Amino acid sequence: MASNILEKLTMLDYLIVVLYVLVLVFIGFKSALTAKKNKEETLFLANKSLTWPSIGFNMWGTNVGPSMLLAFASIGYTTGIVAVNFDWYAFVFLFLLAVVFAPKYLAAKVSTLPEFMGKRYGDSTQNILAWYSLIKMLISWLSLGLFAGGFLVRQILGIPMWQSVIVLVTFAGFFTFAGGLKAIAKVNVFQMILLIAVSFLLMILGLNKVGGIMKLYESVPANYWNLIQPADNPDYPWYAILLGYPVAAIAFFCTDQAMVQSVLGAKNLEQGQLGVNFIGWLKILSLPLFILTGVICYVLFPGLKDPNEAYMTMVTNLFPAGLNGLVIVVLIAVLVGTIGSSLNSLSTVFTMDLYVKRINPNASTQRIIQVGRYTVIAGAAFAVLVALAIDSIKGLNLFDVFQSVLGFIAPSLSVVFLLSVFWKRTTRLAVNLILSAGSIFSLGVGICYLWVLPSKEYPGLWPHYLLLSFLIFAFLLFVGIVVSLLDRNPVSYQMTAEEKSHTEPTSNKVKIAWAALWIVMIGLYLYFS
Repeated sequence: MASNILEKLTMLDYLIVVLYVLVLVFIGFKSALTAKKNKEETLFLANKSLTWPSIGFNMWGTNVGPSMLLAFASIGYTTGIVAVNFDWYAFVFLFLLAVVFAPKYLAAKVSTLPEFMGKRYGDSTQNILAWYSLIKMLISWLSLGLFAGGFLVRQILGIPMWQSVIVLVTFAGFFTFAGGLKAIAKVNVFQMILLIAVSFLLMILGLNKVGGIMKLYESVPANYWNLIQPADNPDYPWYAILLGYPVAAIAFFCTDQAMVQSVLGAKNLEQGQLGVNFIGWLKILSLPLFILTGVICYVLFPGLKDPNEAYMTMVTNLFPAGLNGLVIVVLIAVLVGTIGSSLNSLSTVFTMDLYVKRINPNASTQRIIQVGRYTVIAGAAFAVLVALAIDSIKGLNLFDVFQSVLGFIAPSLSVVFLLSVFWKRTTRLAVNLILSAGSIFSLGVGICYLWVLPSKEYPGLWPHYLLLSFLIFAFLLFVGIVVSLLDRNPVSYQMTAEEKSHTEPTSNKVKIAWAALWIVMIGLYLYFS
């Protein structure tokens, strides 16, 4: 069994990598030149020009983070297909984004989600949420994502972590710096098509070597094919996923600037809603493209010392000479997509919600774009330092750490956005209290769970991290409702006539697309249960 992909690289592999890099550089420069020709072009929202394929691919490119190939193959290797819940169950919350949140975001004509909340509850809310969003993006998106990417590149090329992360963040930052969201969106369409093709090829090669799908089905434990695991399953009991995943999913898909940014840049509401529907279809591919690769590896290469090596073990041993360069290309694609989108969202929130709102309200468009680009550079430098610090921590399960971190960041955001959209009585005091004190409480519990009293050392002290996230969410929701009802000087939100006039109805095309997705997803859950 071969162990190092670098040893197998041929001149053809290096040629493929060079050609791919040149294509990306060309796309980035072309987008930058287009932006210069059009004075109204914005760095952040692609001049409201994104159509549904770009939105779907860009959201998926942002979601398919640097850890996806590594983590999903690893979990497929150890537990089977249960982890696909983290992608398939998402269609419910993508539907919520499309039919509930997106119409309100686009009618409000905002660039950022803190700006959206600021229009509802005032400057204090916008300021709190802007700082919270910046911290969340720096840690959960940029730093953890960059660390996972560096981990993969180090695994492939054998270079030190500091070299890996600096090269990655520089390459991703180039597109954000040069062309903003439009450059990233164009690059992501190209990258995601390539990712599908290469991952599909790896799965076909693996299935062929195993002896076909029926042989694979018979060669692994029966519970590997169950989406829903029993309540006594220590890793992913059904109730933990059912209750806990929605907390993170609402925050991630409906309130996260990095994910929603593409929808805010939609040409119109219909294109935004169809784009969100498209990512729901793309997520079905997670099973064959990512998780099934790990299951196949379990059959072909049992007894791996580190399940995190499942994906690269498959690549190194199954791809013939000349195709290994494609794998490096795919990894570059995934990394550039996620890190680039994260840098752009970070830049947007700081520039629009803090610089323009607080520091220089009269800034020109040119100055705003300049500050946005400086923010990209600062964010990239900070992410490199934190990624290197994370690298000093050993023994982490990447997938569960990422999910648990999001699970402790999410409750306050989910509560605030759900209350503000679904309950008109929600007051500014309640929103600000949940965003500030509620976030401190939730993150404090997370710090105790992960570091102070780690769950592995104190298993009897803690419930499953997904269930813990749900309990925090339920507590903060209760607090938000009580505070709103007891507020003697309530400041609540009333929709303006302008927003009402800008609210578009959902088209029949959108309704049909979502009805089809619901039918397919319910069918898949019934089949795999």
